[in-house]
Amino acid sequence: MRMLVTGAAGYIGSVLTPMLLNEGHEVIALDNFMYNQSSLLDCCHNPKLTIVRGDARDAKLLGKYLKSADAIFPLACLTGAPLCAKDPEAAQGIVVDAVKMILKERSKNQMVIFPTTNSGYGVGEKGKHCTEDTPLRPVSLYGKLKVEAEDAVLQAGNGITLRLATAFGVSPRMRLDLLVNDFTYRAVYDRFVVLFEAHFHRNYIHVRDISRAFVHGLKSFDKMKGQPYNVGLSDANLTKLELCQEIKKQLPEFYFVEATIGEDPDKRDYIVSNAKIEKTGYKPQVNLSTGIAELIKGYQVIKRNQYANV
Repeated sequence: MRMLVTGAAGYIGSVLTPMLLNEGHEVIALDNFMYNQSSLLDCCHNPKLTIVRGDARDAKLLGKYLKSADAIFPLACLTGAPLCAKDPEAAQGIVVDAVKMILKERSKNQMVIFPTTNSGYGVGEKGKHCTEDTPLRPVSLYGKLKVEAEDAVLQAGNGITLRLATAFGVSPRMRLDLLVNDFTYRAVYDRFVVLFEAHFHRNYIHVRDISRAFVHGLKSFDKMKGQPYNVGLSDANLTKLELCQEIKKQLPEFYFVEATIGEDPDKRDYIVSNAKIEKTGYKPQVNLSTGIAELIKGYQVIKRNQYANV
């Protein structure tokens, strides 16, 4: 099939794009390369790849490539609460308006698989797993915009939304501002971290397993369409303190301490059930320990600060 992937050179897109190509699909990869990344260079030899440098909000450009696509993956995003808060107008345009434009212009038989975020759950109930039926209470502009876009996709029909856990792992367009990636980087180079509200829980998922979830959704589209799915590691609903303890198993000199004063501006705190997507046959392949080991190796290559969204 022919795939249109917006944001194809991003943290997830640069892993998903070669995965789709390896599955035999044609891929139209649209990205504005806002971070000056070179993350699709390793795919340029593939004749089934078309790279389009442009903006996902450009209706004329998008229309040129939209009609020929069998499936659309709208990954283009200002990802994360800090980046959206920094430029709320652009966040609205990219996270919501560009997705609504795709939904308006596509034909009803074109599939849409859209990544949202389980941060939409906001602050969960203590000891209770968030399922896809749990009310969404996002605490950031990023979360609110993603929830709005998800609703649009599901209301439009012929779509799947994936509520992604906090991503981690090495990607050709690396990010250091994700929690596991950040803490592991600090463990490698700083050897310490100060934790604010260390008891806050998050769920985690490797970037390759995120990409596998997209491929799984594509293959299982008819039975999965019209619904949201949590995508995370069911054995990785961890507090920040527990995450540090996992990193310390591989980097024994890593020191961490909880601050007695101060607050984390990110108030997300929840545990998540991923049973719904697991029942469709999807199983993550990369556990947290393996991902941390991968990051430690990756940080022998990376020792710079430009690998972040803000």
